[in-house]
Amino acid sequence: MSAPHLLLALAVIVVWGTNFVIIKLGLGELPPLLFATLRFFFSFFPWLLFVRRPPVAWRWLAANGLFLGFGLFGLLFIAMRADISPGVASLVVQTQAFFTIGLSMLLLAERLRAFQAAGLALCVAGLGMLFLHVDASLTARGLLLTLCAGLSWACANLVAKRVGKVDILGFMVWSSLFAVPPLLAASLAFEGPARIASALAQADWLGWSASIWQGVANTLFGYGAWNWLLARYPSATVSPLSLLVPVVGMATAALAFAEPLPSWKLEAGGLVMLGLATLTLWPRLRAAWAARAA
Repeated sequence: MSAPHLLLALAVIVVWGTNFVIIKLGLGELPPLLFATLRFFFSFFPWLLFVRRPPVAWRWLAANGLFLGFGLFGLLFIAMRADISPGVASLVVQTQAFFTIGLSMLLLAERLRAFQAAGLALCVAGLGMLFLHVDASLTARGLLLTLCAGLSWACANLVAKRVGKVDILGFMVWSSLFAVPPLLAASLAFEGPARIASALAQADWLGWSASIWQGVANTLFGYGAWNWLLARYPSATVSPLSLLVPVVGMATAALAFAEPLPSWKLEAGGLVMLGLATLTLWPRLRAAWAARAA
């Protein structure tokens, strides 16, 4: 990867990693479901007027919007309101990788390989360590909600796998349209019209900036630039860089909120990261060794 393109990839990693701190700041201004609604509103408006709809069936756009909207960010925002810290959330949500493998085995009859089993075991060990240390800042409810968010992300991954190679920017813009109605309905049902009106009236520049950042920088720039890189380089070159997201997330949370990093948290994070690295990097390393031996 050339130096300018590597810098672009690192810029995406920084945006995605620091986004967990921005989420926490936004949740100080807006209730979680309303915040998620605004996030996806700014992901499709006004861009829907300028970005062509990709040649994808409406049901797949709707499914992606539902899984990413209510499933991933709706649940993640609820968890991050008071039940899980930004740094740990940035780590736990990456479990989407082994959920994707599990769903692929269940629904697509894909076979579990030895390196995948090893990677999954390491991830489970790290998550088990987190569950053993729940407290006021890291509750079992928060971990379960974030794991469900990771599962929803995995479902969205299968949708993306089903539609194949499409314009990811157009796919994100148009699928975001379908994320807003269920999120708004849930916000009205659980947060109530009075709380929504009060939050919108009292939100200052921080709340609105966080919402716009979520929609524009995190979604349109992040996914757009990532897809641009994937179109020009092998997935094995680009995808492993995403392992830096929880590193950036935990570091920025420690700097912004003085989030403590005790040894058990670092050890649990190390196990999860090692598991994710095994899942992501092992095929590439094995291919390199085979090529060298030949």
